[in-house]
Amino acid sequence: MSSLVKEDLEKKLFKPLRQNLYEFIEIEFSVQDRYYLCVSVTKSEEVKIIMVKHYRIGLDEKYEVKKKWSLNDLQKIDGKEADTDNPFFDLHFKKVYCLEAYSCASKYAFARTVNKLNHAYLKKDLQIVNFDSTYINDDSIWSSNNKDCLVLMRICFYAFNLVCLSLCPLPL
Repeated sequence: MSSLVKEDLEKKLFKPLRQNLYEFIEIEFSVQDRYYLCVSVTKSEEVKIIMVKHYRIGLDEKYEVKKKWSLNDLQKIDGKEADTDNPFFDLHFKKVYCLEAYSCASKYAFARTVNKLNHAYLKKDLQIVNFDSTYINDDSIWSSNNKDCLVLMRICFYAFNLVCLSLCPLPL
């Protein structure tokens, strides 16, 4: 489903704007409409963060840009709490935008993409706080292109360790 939405977003919104869509996540913004937070790169290699409203008129899917920011203006991404599995995060521009991703995994996917594009295009000191850095940095052994499985894999690893420790008592 998400690959169809991405393809539709690219065709109807980003290609006409002459931008390449790198990542999009669904965000909880309104009960009635769907909203996406997108990360794209323009032809002039400027990284953009765009909030898009998705709605239908009859059988036709429509996309409307609601907010647009430059990555250069982003000061900080605050994941709220690194120790808990929650979808809330803040984007700090001149104003702070409090957002809720569809899932914790999509929040991390967004932060990873922004971090990666920042290193590729801007190389500025972008603060990414209150995220588990293991899941954000590409140099981590847990880094993967299969972004949605990343958190689940780490949880399974910890659960396996806990089971092993509970079955094998430590010698005194």
